[in-house]
Amino acid sequence: MGEGENPAVSKGDIRNGAIVRFIAFSGIGAIAFFVPLEIAGRSTIAIDHLVTLITSEAPFFGNLFVVLLILWGIAAPFWAKTWKRNATNAVLSLLQLLAVPLAVMYLAGHGPGIIMAPDVLPFLFEKLAVPVGLVIPIGAIFLTFLIGFGLLEAIGVFMEPIMRPVFKTPGRSAIDAVASFAGSYSIGLLITSRVYKSGMYSAKEAAIIATGFSTVSATFMVIVAKTLSLSESWNAYFFGTLLVTFLVTAITVRLPPLSGLNNQRPGDGRTVAPNSSSLQAAWEAGLKVARDSPELGPLLKENLLDGLVMASRVVPSILSIGFLGLMAAKFTPVFDLLGLLFAPALWLFFPDNSAEVAGILASGLAEMFLPSVQAATLDPSIRFVVGVVSVSSVLFLSASIPCVLATGIPLSFGQLIVIWALRTILSIPLAVGIGHLFGTI
Repeated sequence: MGEGENPAVSKGDIRNGAIVRFIAFSGIGAIAFFVPLEIAGRSTIAIDHLVTLITSEAPFFGNLFVVLLILWGIAAPFWAKTWKRNATNAVLSLLQLLAVPLAVMYLAGHGPGIIMAPDVLPFLFEKLAVPVGLVIPIGAIFLTFLIGFGLLEAIGVFMEPIMRPVFKTPGRSAIDAVASFAGSYSIGLLITSRVYKSGMYSAKEAAIIATGFSTVSATFMVIVAKTLSLSESWNAYFFGTLLVTFLVTAITVRLPPLSGLNNQRPGDGRTVAPNSSSLQAAWEAGLKVARDSPELGPLLKENLLDGLVMASRVVPSILSIGFLGLMAAKFTPVFDLLGLLFAPALWLFFPDNSAEVAGILASGLAEMFLPSVQAATLDPSIRFVVGVVSVSSVLFLSASIPCVLATGIPLSFGQLIVIWALRTILSIPLAVGIGHLFGTI
């Protein structure tokens, strides 16, 4: 806080500056993520336009960038020796090595026919690895505006009266929830882990937040929407997915295994004074962050670096585990068998395609993007439901489940699989209902 000759004027200037930063910078972030722009006959958000520009006008750069991300991502666990931290890290680190020969085969244009088929390796590399490798760092830059200048805190405070009765979590968890959706599951899980270890969340509250809110980011949802040809219905898809994810969370917190976890913790978790107006408190919380936030330059640099690190972790997993998942989906009945869990719910809405869609949704356990890959050519109503359910299921083996296991939150692997199955089953009818409500089905 600067010092001036007139303290009263100085304080007013500081507040006015905070108001400008809060409104202007948060507005940039909101526009980047939520306002579709029509360019060259395509209506989608600005981030998607930027990725399309790079992939269409500079494909060599996109390919080179992704190869560097893959090399960085697979080397980092061995360099830092995190690969031997536990069995899950070891298995994932070894599986990621598969990304190197796959990338070489794609770039060379030579490999076994089943691998080089248009809907396998070329699809994974061109439609997933490259766009994801680009969209996460680009999205991270714009996330600086969305999460760095008070918008998330304002939303969090405003949502506090809802969190406890609906989700059985403290008001502060609204920030975790929105940070996860607007940022990424890794950001949300990092916040949740730190707060849990500080004693401000119980094991139950931390588990609810980690499995209920820490889904893939809005930037990744752009890829899902693009793959499923939902970009022109972006707002319906995004806000529909947000609504379904939170509705399912409100239900699963009341079911085992989450309902039976330890709920003891110190403190009462309040973040708003009892007599505060929600709107006023939200406004003041947002202004406080905008006033105290660092300069824009360092924030942009920090978020870009975080985005690059995240992309280096995600892209090798998607390419390697995505490939294995596609092979399993194409040549084994494993996901068809697992999909029997969801077939009854799907039969109510898609009687002619229930078995096929059930297997597609089940493949999301391996990698959340696999259902989108397989459903890309199906009926629009099925594509919408698959896009929503694959995100609202939250948990998947290629990234989020290992992240949850690494936080120290007392959830076993088996419990996570049960939560994934519950979330998937519950998401199906809700996604259909939301699709009808928003006019996309």
